[in-house]
Amino acid sequence: MASDWRRANGEGSIRKRKDGRWEGRYTAGHDSATGKIIYKNVLGKTQGEVKEKLKKAIADSQRLDMNRSGTHAVESWIKMWYEVYAEPRLREKTKDYYLNYIDKHIIPGLGNVPLEKLTTI
Repeated sequence: MASDWRRANGEGSIRKRKDGRWEGRYTAGHDSATGKIIYKNVLGKTQGEVKEKLKKAIADSQRLDMNRSGTHAVESWIKMWYEVYAEPRLREKTKDYYLNYIDKHIIPGLGNVPLEKLTTI
């Protein structure tokens, strides 16, 4: 009967933390330089809330595969990055600051540049 409560591979894991919140943890990919696994997590007040957040985060992380960087311009990539990585973890004022900076500085200057053509210079 133990298989009733276990999650399948690729579904992440959920646990209750000592502070009373629930945490969902999942594999977001592999570091291309080191080959190490990149883990991400989501937090919530209830197990059900974390389950939904975890499902969305896993789906979004699969959309953001860097191997497909040739299909993205900076504008589409930064918008996906904000929705998947930044927004869920930020306070309201910080979200406003990030969106303002993205809309007023990053997109007008670099928005049309394909990711594969982007350099540090």
